[in-house]
Amino acid sequence: MPAKEIKELRQSGKLEEALEMAKTELIADPANIWAKRNISWVYYDYLKKNEIPSQFDEFCSWLIEVGNLQLSIEDKMFFENLSWQTGKMIFALHKEHPADFQKPTHILEIVKAFPFPKPSESYSFLFKAFHKSLKESDNYNQFADWWGFDNLRQEDYEKEKLADGKEIMSIAEQAYITYAKHLLPKQVQPGVINFDREKAESFILSLDSVIKNYPQYQYPPYFKAKLLLALGDIESMRSTLIPFAKKKKNDFWVWDLLSETYPDDKEKVLSCYCKGLTCQAPEEMIVGLRRKMASLLVQKKLFTEAKTEIDLLTRSLQSKGFRIPQEVLNWREQEWYKKASAKPSNTEFYKKHSGIADGLLFPGVTVELIIVEFVNSDKKILNFIASKTRSGFFKYDRFIRKVEIGDRFLARLEGTGSNTRYNVISLEKTDKLPGNEILRGFSGKIRKNDNQTFGFVDDIFIEPQLINKYKPANGTDISGTAIISFNKKKNEWGWKAIKLF
Repeated sequence: MPAKEIKELRQSGKLEEALEMAKTELIADPANIWAKRNISWVYYDYLKKNEIPSQFDEFCSWLIEVGNLQLSIEDKMFFENLSWQTGKMIFALHKEHPADFQKPTHILEIVKAFPFPKPSESYSFLFKAFHKSLKESDNYNQFADWWGFDNLRQEDYEKEKLADGKEIMSIAEQAYITYAKHLLPKQVQPGVINFDREKAESFILSLDSVIKNYPQYQYPPYFKAKLLLALGDIESMRSTLIPFAKKKKNDFWVWDLLSETYPDDKEKVLSCYCKGLTCQAPEEMIVGLRRKMASLLVQKKLFTEAKTEIDLLTRSLQSKGFRIPQEVLNWREQEWYKKASAKPSNTEFYKKHSGIADGLLFPGVTVELIIVEFVNSDKKILNFIASKTRSGFFKYDRFIRKVEIGDRFLARLEGTGSNTRYNVISLEKTDKLPGNEILRGFSGKIRKNDNQTFGFVDDIFIEPQLINKYKPANGTDISGTAIISFNKKKNEWGWKAIKLF
């Protein structure tokens, strides 16, 4: 058998001679497995030689030759190497033509029958290559069904660390959310929607398993919710979406999606839109939400706010050179639009109507009035009091820029007890006053010894910070506002001044 000679010719770069010798051996005995193996490695060397995009046709022709050999899984080493080589070619093609689905699809059709070892590192590499090239293709799910998510290794469920130290989403999470994305209803032509309900229902079970086993994954719950919405299961969709939305409540599109779970409640939809439009996002990304908001405002005959939204989204589209939708052009021709006066923004309107949306995510958390007792501006932390049984602290910089002792807020807070950390859901400054059991005004003569840095007006403690600021002399008439305060030394409630007038 010429196996040794063929190998030596390959290693010395004499591929034509190696191929000729291997062909002669195979022709003499076409069923001889060793002859097939000898020539398969020659084909492999030709694949390596033609692994650049400009040699695509040559590369495919050698893959076809490999397929014609009909080798089995027993040739594990060969197919592991072939996985790596094929994956490299797919990646190279993507770099050259990232939107060209035809070439990777053509290679996929050739290798579908190959007995690649799986699960394996090389098979996962092959998946990554096809995933990157076909994730926007309508054929993605057919590819994924062939590859089989059951072949994902434990390593594939872990975040990938790049050379620069950055971490990216695991390939497994990418795979599941891409598959779900392609299952969503798609309009293939006017009046014709492509949606495989049976497949969507089946894949939701797979997503359930991923969500349960990998709770750190952020996006599988989102796409499960999207599929449930497509199936018409709004209640299940909402229960799936809300835990996800709590984590992503600062992303506008979460509120857009949540609004879809209340198709018959325009007030909740409006509030979700308002909440979404208070989130930080590039203008060109929120034009779709502005358009939905404008449509709802027109329906509610809130023409000033509607014109404001229309003008904002129009400017955004024009600045990027995008086409103005016909619906928007029609609005601009209406009499109400011509008569209405737009505002610079609808920010105040959003704030006024966002409260309902906050309550949707945290139905058990009610709005309460809190008073700022202390502020650490360096750490952006404030201490508050709501009652004798409810007080604590939280970071405020995500909600407000400037805060002072004595400021009052309507807040939704997660937490219990006194002097503990609370989680802020919503925070809005208010002029409302609490009952006298929490906050009260006072006036009278201050009692203070000359060597003391503090004083009293009746039972109200005047702390050193206020003494230093106003420097009142003993017996001076002063007035101000006091808040209840717990005296740890005496283990009792008392009063302390927070402002002097």
